[in-house]
Amino acid sequence: MNALQTIDDVLTAAIARVQSLRTGEDGQTLAEYGLIISVVAVGVVVPSMLLFRGALASAFGSATDCINRVTC
Repeated sequence: MNALQTIDDVLTAAIARVQSLRTGEDGQTLAEYGLIISVVAVGVVVPSMLLFRGALASAFGSATDCINRVTC
């Protein structure tokens, strides 16, 4: 077995997997999990940013001052 035959086997398997995701319900399940994860992430990040708004503003302000003065 040479390297080109191995690469061809890998590509054939990858194409078959993509086609099975497209035609089966695995792709739909994957999309649903992606949506759930994104909703949870937004539900965690937004309240966290609101909760730590003052600390974040202070940190970014300090970083901006540090960059503008070239020294900290």
